[in-house]
Amino acid sequence: MIADDRLIKETGLDARVAHIVAPSIEALGYRLVRVRVTGQNGCTVQIMAERDDGSFTIEDYEAVSQAISPALDVDDPIGRAYHLEVSSPGLDRPLVRADDFARWAGNEAKIETAIPIDGRRRFRGIMLGVDDGKLAIRLADLGSATVHLPLSEISDARLVLTDELVEQSLRAGKKTSVN
Repeated sequence: MIADDRLIKETGLDARVAHIVAPSIEALGYRLVRVRVTGQNGCTVQIMAERDDGSFTIEDYEAVSQAISPALDVDDPIGRAYHLEVSSPGLDRPLVRADDFARWAGNEAKIETAIPIDGRRRFRGIMLGVDDGKLAIRLADLGSATVHLPLSEISDARLVLTDELVEQSLRAGKKTSVN
């Protein structure tokens, strides 16, 4: 079963697919980042995954695809033909699960909430961490004020591609290739 700190936030069909593929992905040593089922090209099932260090190679794409295809065929949550797309989240990654927000604390993010919080739904700033189900984020546009956003109300979030994020990724890549 999926670890508590990686609770699936997807809803509806996305959540059903996530529950089907997550055990296979985690058994291979990867993290499930996000599942999205769209009407693109008729129907596309997008699975984002990565290694714990954030890397994801061509061989990883193949391994994940081969592992989850049988599970999707058996359970058949889509009920029609679809295109399976396995990808990495990239640098400006979506933040979906609670541990994503904690893991990427210290980085800049753009966040939208389902309901207005402090009179607004869009926030951009440095994520400071997660405590008691709330994300602390320092907003530059409010004189570095900190707001606390309930994770349950976050409808969309992604990292902002910054020089610092690129440098952090490059350092992690060098550390991985040396070991």
